[in-house]
Amino acid sequence: MRKFWIAGVAALAIAGSTAVYAQHHRHWGHTRMAPEDRAAMVDARIAAVHAGLKLNADQEKLWPPVETAVREFAKLRIDRANARMNAPADAPKPDPVTRLREHADNMAASAAAMKKIADAADPLYKTLDEGQKRRLGVLTRMDAREGFRHRMMERGFDRDDGPPHRGFDRNRFDQDDGPGRGGGERL
Repeated sequence: MRKFWIAGVAALAIAGSTAVYAQHHRHWGHTRMAPEDRAAMVDARIAAVHAGLKLNADQEKLWPPVETAVREFAKLRIDRANARMNAPADAPKPDPVTRLREHADNMAASAAAMKKIADAADPLYKTLDEGQKRRLGVLTRMDAREGFRHRMMERGFDRDDGPPHRGFDRNRFDQDDGPGRGGGERL
């Protein structure tokens, strides 16, 4: 359960900044998110988790370090997204080795920030009751994703078959090669 909490808090930090990455790329008619909008989204996500946990007075004292660590992680991700967004369009693309090094540096910085979140969250998590832990999972979307993955596995979808969320397969209804794949069968 401790690993679940750490993953949940990390997911909160990431979820608060995933909009940043998604908005960096113009995709399906979405527009780029302004920096102040990114900050507002992070504030909203943190506030939602804080409110949803319904911390008691003793737990409330343990919240500030968690919030600080989550905000630092979100700022790290937002700063990266802003740098990508503000990069000149005609700037030369770095070579693959340079990109690999940059990616490794970003991963190391993210890992250090996530470790800070885990260290800050551990004392608080130890005080949460089962209801708070359940709400934390929902608020950080950990349970929702795991539940979806579990339902797909029960229906016989695995990595080879490809779950329905991977995109539309126009050949799916033209083939007859197994459950969920052909013969006009629908999910």
